[in-house]
Amino acid sequence: MNELIGRVFHFEKSIFPASSELFSKLTTHGQSPKALMISCADSRIVPEQIMQAEPGDLFVCRNAGNIVPPYATLNGGVTSTVEYAVAALGVSDIIVCGHSDCGAMKALSDPTGLEAMPNVAAWLKHGAAAEHIVSTCHHGLDGKERVRAITLENIIAQISHLRTHPSVAAGIARGEITLHGWFVDIHAGQVLGLDGETGEFVPLREDRDLPVALAARSRIASELAEAAE
Repeated sequence: MNELIGRVFHFEKSIFPASSELFSKLTTHGQSPKALMISCADSRIVPEQIMQAEPGDLFVCRNAGNIVPPYATLNGGVTSTVEYAVAALGVSDIIVCGHSDCGAMKALSDPTGLEAMPNVAAWLKHGAAAEHIVSTCHHGLDGKERVRAITLENIIAQISHLRTHPSVAAGIARGEITLHGWFVDIHAGQVLGLDGETGEFVPLREDRDLPVALAARSRIASELAEAAE
């Protein structure tokens, strides 16, 4: 802890003065983050580091398992953060970011020991669909392969939950919000992105288009109904 406190002093003496103009601008004009990232609380995953983000670039929500409860099932921090990011800050990109070797996903794969952590067990029920898909559709997986598969399916499941939030659903309908699903492989130092068209996770590369889970595209239900008639 003393080492961490020492870094606070370094921030006060060196980091803040070097970025004083940026902090002054953020203080005067407020924040306008480019994206909301919902990531795991795992200490090995630092969203700002992965994105090489400056203060003010990212609005971040972290929790065990990068989970987004379906709307109305839990009036908590994730729901409020999503609503504020979209309705108040006007965020147009939302990233659900999972990672390799995730303790929450290991617990989904094998819940042994969760009896002593009833709140964690209840929270992880929001990832039950991911475990069920892997158990019923991906036979023969075990160990690390099973955990990795659950982690990827969990990202997809949480994106589905995200779409039940009214502010997000309305933003999608207006064509103002793009959804992303990312997987950070902390062993390989690689980030994979969900391609919503193919359903596959592919590496993010400078020379390729960024894969997106759901691209911004406006739609109105009445127009869809008329087109179907």
